Amino acid sequence: MNKPPHSDKRALVRQRSRARRLAMQGLYQWQLTGQDVRDIMSQLRENDEYASVDPDYFSMLMNTVAAERDELDRLIGGAVDRPVEQLDPVERAILWCAVAELKTRLDVPTNVAINEAVELAKRFGAQDGYKYVNAVLDAVADGVRQDR
Repeated sequence: MNKPPHSDKRALVRQRSRARRLAMQGLYQWQLTGQDVRDIMSQLRENDEYASVDPDYFSMLMNTVAAERDELDRLIGGAVDRPVEQLDPVERAILWCAVAELKTRLDVPTNVAINEAVELAKRFGAQDGYKYVNAVLDAVADGVRQDR
């Protein structure tokens, strides 16, 4: 019996959400340890959780942030009230993922990218940090996306 197409789409949505979470964790580790991003990715691929992520999406997020960090920081910096380096490392990792996604994955609607980041901030960020993440991403998206 074949699965209905919408169940495959829901599975992909869940896998991408998990990929965002794992990428956020890896980018947090990257900030704190200064390890090579490829080493962090290898470590995370051995994590049991990795089996439930979209591996291509995870790699895209990690590699995009590593390659374009200065550009992402510039975009984020235009929407924050302090130097990007002073942002909470969890919130910075979330913002990096979301801005990378907004820039490179035009197939992902703006509201989806922002909502996914807000949910990560609610779960892992500081109290009310999700409000800050939402405001920053709204401002960044206005300059990055034409679908608003």
